[in-house]
Amino acid sequence: MNKFVTFSGIVAPLDRSNVDTDAIIPKQFLKSIYRTGYGPNLFDEWRYLDKGEPGKPESERIPNPDFVLNQPKYTGSSILMARKNFGCGSSREHAAWALTQYGFKVVIAPSFADIFYNNSFKNGLLPIALPEFVIDHLFQEVQANNNYKLTIDLENQKVIEPNGTAHDFEVPEFRKYCLLNGLDDIGITLEHADEIQAFENRRLNEKPWLVKTIY
Repeated sequence: MNKFVTFSGIVAPLDRSNVDTDAIIPKQFLKSIYRTGYGPNLFDEWRYLDKGEPGKPESERIPNPDFVLNQPKYTGSSILMARKNFGCGSSREHAAWALTQYGFKVVIAPSFADIFYNNSFKNGLLPIALPEFVIDHLFQEVQANNNYKLTIDLENQKVIEPNGTAHDFEVPEFRKYCLLNGLDDIGITLEHADEIQAFENRRLNEKPWLVKTIY
């Protein structure tokens, strides 16, 4: 997982509340046993006018011109802004995978569903909760300015507008540590690799008959 310290990106405004995980990545795309390839089907039922199925090439799809991510001024956006209760619905981790594989590094909303919130951190996606009045203001700024960018300073926990106005946000200290250091759950475990190996060596010295059950 890549380290996240300070990041600037174009904002895409998804002006919807209660965006659930089935809207983020529809159920028919959850059949894959791999963790990659979900980006093309992010918000599939909103992004396209035809029905999407696994394996159907993007070149054969009919884009919905009214959907925000299909509008040219939001091409290359890497910060998604939405309304309250983003990521509600089922607990599928695929929702975080689809967002990151599409190119989003940050999601800003007034509130998030708990499971989605935690899944995001584990997959290098930073969910930022800001007050609704701040979100209202940012929506107005995004809609009034092309290629509107925000800067995210994770270390100091600030969302910074182009004019320098900064908005503080909260983030769990442990999750902040993981993002700043590029650590997912496996990476956190590997930080203790020497201790784990020492434990295994000591255990096998004390109980050598366990070798056959391990190797």
